[in-house]
Amino acid sequence: MFRAIRRSLSTAATTQMNLYTALNDAMRIALETDDTALLFGEDVAFGGVFRCSVGLKYPRVHCESDRFGKERVFNTPLSEQGIAGFAIGLASNGHTAIAEMQFADYIFPAFDQARTPSGRIVNEAAKYRYRSGNEFDCGRLTIRSPYGAVGHGGLYHSQSPEAYFAQTPGLKVVVPRGPRQAKGLLLASIRDPNPVIFFEPKALYRAAVDDVPVDDYTLPLGEADVLREGADVTVVGYGAQMRVLAAACDMAAAQDGITCDLIDLQTVLPWDADTVVQSVTKTGRCVVSHEAPVTGGFAAEVCATIQAECFLSLEAPIQRVCGYDTPFPLAFERVYVPDTLKCYEAIKAAVNF
Repeated sequence: MFRAIRRSLSTAATTQMNLYTALNDAMRIALETDDTALLFGEDVAFGGVFRCSVGLKYPRVHCESDRFGKERVFNTPLSEQGIAGFAIGLASNGHTAIAEMQFADYIFPAFDQARTPSGRIVNEAAKYRYRSGNEFDCGRLTIRSPYGAVGHGGLYHSQSPEAYFAQTPGLKVVVPRGPRQAKGLLLASIRDPNPVIFFEPKALYRAAVDDVPVDDYTLPLGEADVLREGADVTVVGYGAQMRVLAAACDMAAAQDGITCDLIDLQTVLPWDADTVVQSVTKTGRCVVSHEAPVTGGFAAEVCATIQAECFLSLEAPIQRVCGYDTPFPLAFERVYVPDTLKCYEAIKAAVNF
């Protein structure tokens, strides 16, 4: 399906966008095409701390179509519990709720208050359809949140909590790698009949630039994207880590003649196991990488599935290249994150085993 989508998008009119402008454009389209859509969060009316919602409350210069006003784009109190509860209430009563948690590190109050009467992400949003016998649901809820390393975030502005939510049936968890994917995946998330947590790699907000279709389009959730094909090893990741993995694959090809299948999961829950299993069955080797700590990270789930489904095809132990099992360090961030060299060494280790 992705190849067909690539072909159709390749002929569409495009303009250069970075990640945050692509997200902004997706939310503009959502607000224009759905009169029930509301966008809210801390400082969202001002444009958000990363400026992703700039111009959506009031128009930017020479951009009259971006005027949605304070009734549809508005600020909330500094309460993640309140934001989540309000979003669940809106979604369960017929609105399309687009909520922003200012940093993924601050999503935990909405998580750990899951049993309060007002309801929260894990025990209410994810389970509402099931416990009501499909009479009610929160399927028009999207929670956006910046996640991951940024270069100077320290303990409370650098975490990658996707694995916490990946163990929650009823949710979908999406992580784009760049502007083109961000726009299509965010529009798909907003329109999906299930609640979605949409993690945005904040290190790429301005660093990632791509030619993005100007029209309304969606990319399918739950389907991985095969970025390149090779014969020696399968390399799997998502989000900002895809740039690191692409550079590691280039290094392996240039220095060792190693060719890689490079796969972007795009959706962590549900993840596209079929595409990964098919690739590993072909190559016999696999490297999985993400920024989150290695123990209990989502890479462990990928590895377990590969071990179960590809056991007779494996030529080497599966390699994980992840963050360390420590709080995220400010001074040692460059040492902590799985960089290009670490990923390259893992690729070599898998091939040379």
